Amino acid sequence: MAEGIKSKFENLKIWEFENGAVTVLKFSNYFHSVYFIILLIMATTAKPSLDSLAIGIDIGGTGTKFGIVDRVGNVLFSGEISTKKHKQVETFIAELHNTLAPLIESAGGVGRIKAIGMGAPNGNYYTGTIEYAPNLPWKGIIPLAKLAQDKFQLPVVLTNDANAAAIGEMMYGAAQGMKDFIMITLGTGVGSGIVANGQLIYGHDGFAGELGHTIIIPDGRYHEGTGKYGSLESYASATGVRLTTLELLRKSSHPSVLRDVPEDKIDSKVVYEAAIAGDELAKDIYEYTGKILGMALANFVMFSSPEAIILFGGLTKAGDLILKPTREHMEANVIQIFHNKVKILVSHLKESDAAILGASALAWELK
Repeated sequence: MAEGIKSKFENLKIWEFENGAVTVLKFSNYFHSVYFIILLIMATTAKPSLDSLAIGIDIGGTGTKFGIVDRVGNVLFSGEISTKKHKQVETFIAELHNTLAPLIESAGGVGRIKAIGMGAPNGNYYTGTIEYAPNLPWKGIIPLAKLAQDKFQLPVVLTNDANAAAIGEMMYGAAQGMKDFIMITLGTGVGSGIVANGQLIYGHDGFAGELGHTIIIPDGRYHEGTGKYGSLESYASATGVRLTTLELLRKSSHPSVLRDVPEDKIDSKVVYEAAIAGDELAKDIYEYTGKILGMALANFVMFSSPEAIILFGGLTKAGDLILKPTREHMEANVIQIFHNKVKILVSHLKESDAAILGASALAWELK
């Protein structure tokens, strides 16, 4: 483009171009100078603009998902590697880098990447470490952010996976525009992220927001992972639905198609399918699960007065089977000043991309 402009203006004594920019100009009249400026603007704006991208990495006990994401939440490239096969974190980082490197090149090279955001169980935002995560193969305190930063030569920020989901929801999902909300993830366990006054609450040590481990039934169901009794996660997770099902099958004599399912095959999906088919015991299981969840949410509402509670994860697929009793029991257990003020919403994020989007959102938060 610069050469084209130069040829048009040789008679105007345009003396030198460097990288498409004019260093010395001499015009014969006012018209030529205006015309040149217009052409120069066209040349500048015609150049393609490569916006920054972020990498989101979600580390789970079984697998690690990753993707390259733009600012509006489009996942341009994605993939997954095994977590559990790596007994040493160094080999995990090496495979992650080797798998991501060609994707980074396809996206325009490392110079286009702003940063890497990582979500992981027991991830500490302040220290960049994973600390005593029971579901990961690496024990103790792992300096994951530093290891990744050294390998990728990019800024890396790490937090708890549920906190990452909350940031992702605020940037891309149902919480856009909200400054006060609570994110609850209902999967194998129960995770949470608390946003107040537009800021994610990390606490003094980086581990705030473990609402899944709050005690909702004193001396209640035993949690094998923590050794505690009566936590929300013991009841309102996919694992909790399974345990509730086994308990009711043993304690009651009500007929149910679930009695024909081998014990090791019973999970929340089987219970959901039975409930949709009209099985009364299965519907009671979701009613009870919603009751426990609603009671817990009432406590959370009275703690931080959020505009909304956003639910995400496999259990939300049960729809009103769990959402209806959850709403009813939340409203029944808050004091009057909170009645009908707090919305319960289901996440807008596409489930297959949600973990990646949540983690990538961390990268955009870096200054």
